[in-house]
Amino acid sequence: MAKTLFLAAALLCAGMAHADDTTTPVDGDGFTEPLKQLTFNPGLDQREFERASLTALNVYDPLENWNRRVYHFNYRFDEWVFLPVVNGYRYVTPSFLRTGVSNFFSNLGDVPNLVNSLLQLKGKRSLEITGRLLLNTTVGIAGLWDPATKMGLQHQTEDFGQTLGFYGVPGGPYLVLPIFGPSNLRDTTGLLFDYGAESQINFLNVSQESSRHPEIWALRAVDKRYTTSFRYGSLNSPFEYEKVRYIYTESRKLQIAE
Repeated sequence: MAKTLFLAAALLCAGMAHADDTTTPVDGDGFTEPLKQLTFNPGLDQREFERASLTALNVYDPLENWNRRVYHFNYRFDEWVFLPVVNGYRYVTPSFLRTGVSNFFSNLGDVPNLVNSLLQLKGKRSLEITGRLLLNTTVGIAGLWDPATKMGLQHQTEDFGQTLGFYGVPGGPYLVLPIFGPSNLRDTTGLLFDYGAESQINFLNVSQESSRHPEIWALRAVDKRYTTSFRYGSLNSPFEYEKVRYIYTESRKLQIAE
């Protein structure tokens, strides 16, 4: 019995000695348990953190005071007018009919997409957009259906703002357009060009009929808002204006570079 207790005590002492010799693993940066070196500032709330991060989100915005007013107008217009109309449209219109309307206007938008794709010398994309137009306009009955997507020809957006950027035209000052939302000087010019091109081409006689029936423009605007997922206030941040400005600017750079 005494020998057994002695053997157990010896093993326990050996284990403790081995544990004492074990060193704390050292990270690659040379610190042991670096998180223990961090201190937490209880006065640093989310707003202060975001405000300190805004220097990384700088965008050329010389008209910021005006742009913020327009942004606020768009926010309230969207909340009080646009979204209630969209919700009413969703309520009274069957889903298959809403899908048909969206497909029709999407097919119509492929006309300036094709023009700008050709101007940017994107041969493969131009062929794909041409294929979409032919399929959706004929088999899809003026674009009410979208067989092209099921055949692998995905919808791709090209506008004249991207075309100008492709040829090196800088974005210029950031702008917030009434109703339309984020833009810049270059992209606003592109909107005007695309509108003019669509009017001149008059695909499926829609432009001419729209001038006589403004309700077509109204339906197109409602459909555009219906298919746009962004909601004001969804970022849950007091710095939503800065974030939207930055996201728009960076996304346009990526669209031009692709």
